Amino acid sequence: MRVLYHLTIPQPLAPELDAIVQEVEALRAAAGGEIIYVNPTRYHGSRFPERLYGLHRLPDLLRRETDIDVHHIYNARPYLFPYLRLLRKPVVYTVAAGLRSTERSRDRDRLAALARIIVNSTRDLETLRGWGLRNVELIRPGIDVSRFRPAPPPADPPFTLLMGSAPWTLDQFGSKGVDALLQAVQARSDLRLVFLWRGLLYEEMQRRIAQAELGQRVTIINQHVDVNDVLAQVHAAVVLAHDATLVKAYPHSLMEALAAGRPVLISRAIPMADTVEQTHCGQIVDAVDARSVLDALARLKVNYESHRRAALAVGQRDFSRQVCIEAHLRLYASVQTR
Repeated sequence: MRVLYHLTIPQPLAPELDAIVQEVEALRAAAGGEIIYVNPTRYHGSRFPERLYGLHRLPDLLRRETDIDVHHIYNARPYLFPYLRLLRKPVVYTVAAGLRSTERSRDRDRLAALARIIVNSTRDLETLRGWGLRNVELIRPGIDVSRFRPAPPPADPPFTLLMGSAPWTLDQFGSKGVDALLQAVQARSDLRLVFLWRGLLYEEMQRRIAQAELGQRVTIINQHVDVNDVLAQVHAAVVLAHDATLVKAYPHSLMEALAAGRPVLISRAIPMADTVEQTHCGQIVDAVDARSVLDALARLKVNYESHRRAALAVGQRDFSRQVCIEAHLRLYASVQTR
């Protein structure tokens, strides 16, 4: 079996830091095949029309079809790029980010013609089935949980939060809660933040930290590091978003934190919040503002030990990369035989 993976993100400068690329590389290693980038731009936030993605690669894509069995495209939302309609081999489509429950698609009929649509959460499965789509399958993403070494949380204050979902664009400092977190630290002298960064907008982040006079209590790690070492220095991890479309339905940074026994704070808008609420491995943040962050943090600290035990159990049990890979291999085999 050979699968051609289509990525709609700009080709990252540091692919080892990108969660989507990590996931696809693991699938490619198991299934065989190659990765191509169908986004002709170099930067997130480009205004290049989505409807033109992939067209510059179309002759190459059609040539490659003689050597592959399945196309598998990863995109944040269920938008049917026009070039996909010109492909002859089965197309599997992963919706990588969450969906708004109120979202609707003008592409419903064309999406129904895809071999399969993969979503990561029950919430998104129900949304797409509400559109009348029946070619939808739930596969929860996975990580290599064996890489993560549970360690006791730091013994001394301040309470430290890790955020690993850095913004791609200036407006995401607000919509992904970076500004809210900085304001929360300004309000509480016993709170510290660690940000894992990806190079983009690094100087802007430094400027905002300096402006808020938080240089002693906010750390930016803008290089490749062993995440285990970072997680050992924090008490919990956090990912915030105004709506589900801004981040992966199951952010890798939170799955990694749980695998290391660190509870999480997560916006209710993100589909993973359903799992967090059901398993008590963290707390839900109801709005992307400093007050909501501090309210959720207070609840987390009251029952921190029970949240930490639940986090370790959930992280090691529910996010196996091998289970994720095996589910994809079964799906590829099934669409080949249609």
